Amino acid sequence: MPNDSIPGRLIKAPENFLNREGISTVIAEGKRGRRDFIARAFAAAAAGMAAPSVLAQSNPVPTEGGDSNILNLPEHSKGLGQGVAANDGYGKPSKFESNVQRRASPGLTQTTQASVSFAPLQSLFGIVTPSGLHFERHHQGWWDIDPSKHRLMVNGMVKAAKVFTLDEIMRLPAVSRFHFIECGANTAVEWGNVAVPTVQYTHGMVSCSEFTGVPLITVLEHVGADLKNGKFVLAEGADGSSMTRTIPMELIKSGEVLLAYGQNGEMLRPEQGYPLRLVVPGIQGVSWVKYLRRLEVGDKPWAAKDEAVHYIDLMPDGTHRQYSGIQECKSVVTTPSGGQVLLDKGFYNITGLAWSGRGKVTRVDVSVDGGRNWRAARLQTPVLSKCLTRFNIDWAWDGKPAIIQSRAMDDTGFVQPNYGQLRAVRDTRSIYHNNAIQSWLVQESGEVKNVQLS
Repeated sequence: MPNDSIPGRLIKAPENFLNREGISTVIAEGKRGRRDFIARAFAAAAAGMAAPSVLAQSNPVPTEGGDSNILNLPEHSKGLGQGVAANDGYGKPSKFESNVQRRASPGLTQTTQASVSFAPLQSLFGIVTPSGLHFERHHQGWWDIDPSKHRLMVNGMVKAAKVFTLDEIMRLPAVSRFHFIECGANTAVEWGNVAVPTVQYTHGMVSCSEFTGVPLITVLEHVGADLKNGKFVLAEGADGSSMTRTIPMELIKSGEVLLAYGQNGEMLRPEQGYPLRLVVPGIQGVSWVKYLRRLEVGDKPWAAKDEAVHYIDLMPDGTHRQYSGIQECKSVVTTPSGGQVLLDKGFYNITGLAWSGRGKVTRVDVSVDGGRNWRAARLQTPVLSKCLTRFNIDWAWDGKPAIIQSRAMDDTGFVQPNYGQLRAVRDTRSIYHNNAIQSWLVQESGEVKNVQLS
């Protein structure tokens, strides 16, 4: 097993970074013709990584004498199966899918517990992330809070400050909407010229769910909030970090911001803020305050600790860009992606995810030659605002090295930049809000690696 496929191992530049001249060398390689490959799983399979979702061979050879899995009736076709899953109280995935799981971060800010886990994007289908695979980001660990004792206080520029119980919140008119949530630090390591091996680590701090809750504007109107002079709302969480974030009133007035208690048809998971959290579509995940306990209406931003020290963008002139919460248009190919192996040349379905914090994704182009040529991918329905969008495109791999990229566009006309374009504006010292085009190098052996085009 190659060492660079071990989950969590950081692959440092410059060996995984290519300049434009390097593209020509890569594309020109692979002239030794077809080779016979021994069937193998991902390079990381032994370390518990997900099994490949595309491993079809172009010309499979029939098993000599017939396939025993067809000729011999299996035990599950001859015997009595198990009883209803209700015996376990809560359904579980197949034991054969036990390798599909969130994985903790080898870096980022740590407390005494791991603070980040990444969603296995390479193993997911469609656009909805199962609740048990949704990425996590904690600033002081997670709690399982008694909902009967949890309270939400609304104060500040309101006619009558009020404290709500969860039952009172859940009595109000509710809505359900699909939205993505992305940590502002998603893909952060790529800024530092570090290439982590898989899409789970490059982009795994994004997930998508159906959230159920009450529009925040409904509660503000109930307490008589000053919606004319009140320009911002401070949201405070009940965890040990007392996470506090400033939310612009114009977002709340749009009706998009939710006081959410439901996720994917059930109550929120404890690690996702049970029993109450904010949902702020299109805005970085840190503003989706978990364990929400207080909302204060004010006429100016608060510059709270996590707004003045963290989640700010260092610009080329040394200044900091503050309150840069919108997650700009972005995409990534999830199959084939780093750590996966193509068994043989032939047909493959290239698939991935695209999203935009400003609205709907309108187009995704895919390149297999490092950005020289692009083809429009198929957008899988539904295509929703501020939600993950699945894209697919057909590809016949000829067995030669290829560099796969995706480039998304949204309904504002924004086009996802490459690293050269992004660094021309943001330089190289940023951490947050990296939405540059991701590149995957398919080697002649079929192994896929993370590379970056400068």
